[in-house]
Amino acid sequence: MTTTPDTTAGPENAVGPEAAGPDAAPEATELPLPREVDRDSDTHTRRGEQREFDAILFSSFGGPDGQDDVIPFLRNVTRGRGIPDERLEEVSGHYRALGGRSPITEQNRAMIASLQVELAARGIDLPVYFGNRNWEPYNAEAVRALHADGRRHALGLVTSAFSSYSSCRQYREDFAMVLEETGLVGEVTIDKVRVYFNHPGFLDPVADGLGEALGRLTEAGHDVDRIAVLFSTHSVPLTMAEASGPQETRVEGSGGWYVAQHLAACRYVMEQLDDTMPQLPDWQLVYQSRSGAPHIPWLEPDVNDVIEEIAAQKSADAVVVVPIGFVTDHVEVIWDLDTEAKETAAEQGLAFERVATSGTDPRFIKALADLVQERLDPAFPRQEVTDFGPTPDVCGANCCVGRLCRPTTSGVDSDQDVQRAREAREKEQADAS
Repeated sequence: MTTTPDTTAGPENAVGPEAAGPDAAPEATELPLPREVDRDSDTHTRRGEQREFDAILFSSFGGPDGQDDVIPFLRNVTRGRGIPDERLEEVSGHYRALGGRSPITEQNRAMIASLQVELAARGIDLPVYFGNRNWEPYNAEAVRALHADGRRHALGLVTSAFSSYSSCRQYREDFAMVLEETGLVGEVTIDKVRVYFNHPGFLDPVADGLGEALGRLTEAGHDVDRIAVLFSTHSVPLTMAEASGPQETRVEGSGGWYVAQHLAACRYVMEQLDDTMPQLPDWQLVYQSRSGAPHIPWLEPDVNDVIEEIAAQKSADAVVVVPIGFVTDHVEVIWDLDTEAKETAAEQGLAFERVATSGTDPRFIKALADLVQERLDPAFPRQEVTDFGPTPDVCGANCCVGRLCRPTTSGVDSDQDVQRAREAREKEQADAS
């Protein structure tokens, strides 16, 4: 399928090493699990440095605000890949169809407004600065603004819940590179909050939405055992999935923490339906929004391929698609699921329901406030509900490492990352002179 490079997480979701239900696609069982580490060890429980945080940097992917912004935005997203504008124009149709405007910025501003109310209700007096990776307002603008306001220790809150390069480490790189770009290294700190896929405030709204969707289908006459639940997330290259998580969990060819965390989230959501439904439908983890060269392996199966397979096998009469890998209903959800997946289901004669993301649900807003409060107060209880175990404030060595050498924050090896990146840049400049 074509990809829409607008995601609160970036390309960051994957197929799993295991799947539920007898009709699960074989691809979902081929990837091995990452190496298990004691859940009481630093790998899972490492805490961040206690600082006098005086600001929140709310950081997201970004999206265009109008037709004239689409190509410049896509240039930002694909910077360094040498993709010509002609190719970018080919993949701009999803934005063009929506008037060139992504809903992501408006959604983020709504979340920020609700978060500010929730923080104030808790007596937490921290200003929230909004920055993006790929469009205005940029992270650098937000950091310059908080510095000008006399703020020195920012807590980075990102719109991405899982571990992978695109959904976690790249934000850590963004923060470090912005500090260097603005000349504020040593003067401002930015500490990223932990990944929060395992917070009930993120997952419970999804579980409720799935229960409601199943209820609508059963009321329409569909038997539960004839409904397929497809948890969808952003596909990523297999190499990125394998590298997700810290060094000590790495297993060659595995889906890494990225896949393991998604499967844990799916299991939790399904478990919440146990008390309300006499029978649970089959489910599996699927992927969407694949991009890149065809010869590079990405996580599979694609959501549309699975819908077609369900129809061909006559294993279900209806599908419920759950965008488990996304925080808000931005363009990738609206286009790839509400348009393409829905059309595929209609072509195959299958009833279709799509569950909403957590977005501005009050429980998710409270979860974001929890993430802030747990860093302000070590005694504040951390809520972590999946069988994956806790997630650390500070990422482990080589966690979710990417192809290029870039500085990072919020990792045990961030100082080394900064030094390596500077040395690589100096060498590059020397070679060019």
